Amino acid sequence: MVVETTFYDILGVKPNCNPDELKKAYRKLALKYHPDKNPNEGEKFKQISQAYEVLSNPEKRSLYDRGGEQALKEGGIGGGGFTSPMDIFETIFGTSRSRGPARGKDVHHQLSVTLEELYKGCERKLSLEKNIICEDCKGRGGKKGANEEVCSPCRGTGRITEILQLRPGMIQQSQSICGECRGQGRKFSHKDMCRTCMGRKLVRTRQIIKINIEKGMVDNQKIVLSGEGDQAPGLEAGDVVIILDEKKHDVFKRNGSNLIMMMHISLVESLCGFQKVIHTLDDRDLVITAIPGEVTKHGEVKCIMGEGMPQYKNPFEKGQLIVQFLVDFPDSIAADKIAKLEACLPPRPEVIIPDDAEECTLLPMDPNADARRQDSRNAYDEDEAHDGQGFRTMQCASQ
Repeated sequence: MVVETTFYDILGVKPNCNPDELKKAYRKLALKYHPDKNPNEGEKFKQISQAYEVLSNPEKRSLYDRGGEQALKEGGIGGGGFTSPMDIFETIFGTSRSRGPARGKDVHHQLSVTLEELYKGCERKLSLEKNIICEDCKGRGGKKGANEEVCSPCRGTGRITEILQLRPGMIQQSQSICGECRGQGRKFSHKDMCRTCMGRKLVRTRQIIKINIEKGMVDNQKIVLSGEGDQAPGLEAGDVVIILDEKKHDVFKRNGSNLIMMMHISLVESLCGFQKVIHTLDDRDLVITAIPGEVTKHGEVKCIMGEGMPQYKNPFEKGQLIVQFLVDFPDSIAADKIAKLEACLPPRPEVIIPDDAEECTLLPMDPNADARRQDSRNAYDEDEAHDGQGFRTMQCASQ
């Protein structure tokens, strides 16, 4: 008979479960509460690992079933086996952790870049503030040889607990980082404290860093500067992570390795040919030509091979420069020019008008304005058709 079921309850299994069921339950919970996925669930992850460590060992499980955790302690084998919850996780999942030193926090910074800079590549300088270890005290926070004392306000916990009475019989408890020791739990006396960092062990400094923007980099791409982040005593310095933010360009729009541009041409250019100059992102001039007699239609798309964006890490390979032509039509044509113009164009198709046909007038129309008016009318009708409680109102006809 099982006298205590706490470990079984933690894993969500029955006391008579077999090893496969036990392992399956552990795998599911360990993945859910692993510190990499849920940094605030470290204690839960530890409980899951300890429960599995005991129940997966036949000798420990038998002892636990007969006398619970007390029997494990008295039997002298409660602390045996794996050295940490991570060891259990690695054994079950076949993974291995990096045993290097813990790292400080990474610093993330968004850097606005132009399309020209992404096309040509460049070097940018960025001014960043970060924490570095105090040089005067070498990160000790106090004089050499001096000892830290337990912080009195937090009693060495690093946190201050505040209890607020909401109403009789109901209280609210909250915790905050101790301002006296800054969450360390210990501090130097005022006479032994480092005067440069005031016991913080760190000082704030501003540093100019160089960032290499390579040809073909893209919007939201990350550039990692290893070891350039915040420092902290006993920790490896974090990284500075630069996130590129591409500015909108007046002429070109990027689509992968292609560049897209809209080019306005007049009606005479559309019908009779043209020459146009395109100024590229690397300050070259390209000449494009439509020979006389070659009609360029409104909305027509053409491309220039090898004049798009360079590929990242392979800058000699470039995409296409895609040009869409937009024909600007004149608002009107002088009456004395119509006959000459018509003589140059293909003849109009002959239209037979029925005898009973009605003649109508075409009026100018703005589709966007008309759509806005319709939306406003629908909203007004919706308000009229419902009362304040959301029910449709009924109209009664008088006799």
